Amino acid sequence: MKSPSSGQQGCFLCNGLRWALAGAGVVLILTDAAWAASGGLSSSDWYRIMNFAVLALALIFLLRKPIPHALNSRVQGIQNQLNDLEARKAEAEKRLAECNQKLGELEKEAGRIVSDYIRQGEDAKARILKEAESAAEKIQIQARRNIEHEFEQTKARLQREIFEQSLARAEALLKQNVTAEDQSQLVEDYLQKVVAS
Repeated sequence: MKSPSSGQQGCFLCNGLRWALAGAGVVLILTDAAWAASGGLSSSDWYRIMNFAVLALALIFLLRKPIPHALNSRVQGIQNQLNDLEARKAEAEKRLAECNQKLGELEKEAGRIVSDYIRQGEDAKARILKEAESAAEKIQIQARRNIEHEFEQTKARLQREIFEQSLARAEALLKQNVTAEDQSQLVEDYLQKVVAS
């Protein structure tokens, strides 16, 4: 909305004077109708009418500048308020667009962070599974070693026990089956081998 120019103010004043003169004419017509109805106007009535007309013209003359100026300043104030409101609206729309843009960026960032955490979780899961497999392999190797060691120890112990039992059995058999002659023959054979070497 544009503020009225000085030419428009002049027209506004002309319009105001026209309305004031029209109003004074209406008042004169009404008073004339009242005069006709009452049978005529007295001199005091004419003074009142003239007094009213002079007062009306004086008010119009005195208020012809302040009223349009007040109305123009009011129009200008309203225009300034509208301009201020438009500027505020534009600023609010700009801030809304910035907030929407930031919100979109935050949503993208949140999605990226979530995907990073998911990827890190998958990596951690794979690493933990790999470490668990490695630990299981180590446990299996250690268990095999322990089993082999236990097997070797058991085998050696069994061999020792079998040897000791066989020796005891052989000794018992020798005691049963070897006579005094067999013993002296063995001693002689042994001595001859020792002397011959």
